Amino acid sequence: MRSTSNPAFRNLPVGGGHAGFQPQAQGYGQPGMPGMPGGPGYPAPPTAGDRPMTVDDVVTKTAFTLGTALLTGVITAIAVLSGSISPYPPMIGGLIIGLVLSLVVIFKKTPNPGLILAYSAAEGVFLGAITGVFEALVPGIALQAILGTALVFITMLVVYRTGAVKVTPRLTKWIIGATVAAAGLMLVNLLLSFMGIDLGIREAGPLGIGISLLFIGIAAFNFLLDFDMADQMIRSGTPSKWAWYVAFGLMTTLVWLYLEILRLLYMLQSSD
Repeated sequence: MRSTSNPAFRNLPVGGGHAGFQPQAQGYGQPGMPGMPGGPGYPAPPTAGDRPMTVDDVVTKTAFTLGTALLTGVITAIAVLSGSISPYPPMIGGLIIGLVLSLVVIFKKTPNPGLILAYSAAEGVFLGAITGVFEALVPGIALQAILGTALVFITMLVVYRTGAVKVTPRLTKWIIGATVAAAGLMLVNLLLSFMGIDLGIREAGPLGIGISLLFIGIAAFNFLLDFDMADQMIRSGTPSKWAWYVAFGLMTTLVWLYLEILRLLYMLQSSD
């Protein structure tokens, strides 16, 4: 499988013995053999979790994951906007819990739906708190950011499915390199901010807007790698339970993209 800049998709199991599955070769319905399927001489039919992953599995699990984040996000944003809660506890709590859960899922390489849905709920709380703050400053910005994120996602899916941009090894290296460079730049900016040094890359202005546009582009191209990885897993017959992991990987990219679009919209409207 190709490399990917999304840590969620690295070193995943593929195949699982399901590619090219032939019932006759497995002893199902062979004439002249005693017993019934599941009895002597017949292996047990594959369970739902063992069957090969399909596109429907990926779509369904991704919908559940995004729906969970959207639900908790909307509830949190409404609570923040109404003044019922301060934005900082859910923002910090959602960030920490989401980070811990994501690390557990990534390092354990587990498609556990409970952990992944809990991660989505935590990210929804985190994003909802941030969105509530920005919405209070610029009314209408939340809907714009959601629509912008959806538009970028759908556009990159169409680009991938139509083959307008081929995911080649060279393109993969460029995207991974750009993603690592973006993460490195953000880390350096964070460390310098602790020392009172402001590079201005996250402030409203030509430099900040340019950096946000660049990061949005990098996040968008990361979707191509995510789609390609999911496609390879489907083609190789990876067990269907790993569709939860695909949904988790897509969620991490969507979180980054949404935050960058939200920040860009705020900078554009606050600089008017």
